[in-house]
Amino acid sequence: MGHYVNEKALRYQEYITREENIRHHTYREERNQFELLRAGDPRALEARQKALANNQPGTVSLDPLRNCKYLMVTNIASACRAAIEGGVDEQRAYGISDLYIQKMDLMEDPEEIECLGNDMFAFYLREVQAAAKKHIVSQHVSLCLDYIYNHLHEAIPVQDLAGLTGLNPSYLSTLFKREMGQSISEYIMAKKMEAARNMLQYTEYSSAEISSILNFSSQSHFIRAFKRYVGETPKRYREKNYRPAGN
Repeated sequence: MGHYVNEKALRYQEYITREENIRHHTYREERNQFELLRAGDPRALEARQKALANNQPGTVSLDPLRNCKYLMVTNIASACRAAIEGGVDEQRAYGISDLYIQKMDLMEDPEEIECLGNDMFAFYLREVQAAAKKHIVSQHVSLCLDYIYNHLHEAIPVQDLAGLTGLNPSYLSTLFKREMGQSISEYIMAKKMEAARNMLQYTEYSSAEISSILNFSSQSHFIRAFKRYVGETPKRYREKNYRPAGN
């Protein structure tokens, strides 16, 4: 039996892609939106919209409606995997996927399907964010998490968090560690390292710039901290993970 896909077919597809000026998502763009979704980062929605605006969809069927549906199924599957990796219960994530695919299957308008895709992505993002907080039993710690997320570029003294919550610094520290399983300073450092990894993967910021953005006392301090938490230097991490736009 012959191969269904061969070199001649691939060459022809490349020709059509060039002639019609079709630009698929780059690997970096594709990975970025789902990495942000996995992390529960609100910027995931912006990354998705940017990728959709800058590219034309691939052609997996000559029928426009069927093509739209096929591409949406793969998009839902990718979002489902990212959500599971972000902490959403597997059976719940798969159930959400099934419901969105069933809903899409009844649609006949590509624009309506695109709106459904946006709703699906936002739904999974909320699920990941909820999963990250499901074990939190106090509003005080939740306030701290939100504040830390929005102020990673600043110094975040425990006293400031205590003032935000109205609790004694010592009591807040004890409460935070009991509910999060790590101290406030450990949590802040972990979030800084997560942000640093994202910047090394998806931006061209230098180690010195990342160090400044994340409010480290010096570049050497940042490099030491990164190596301690990640297991390799920022330079080595970027060499292994960074992919320039268009590649």
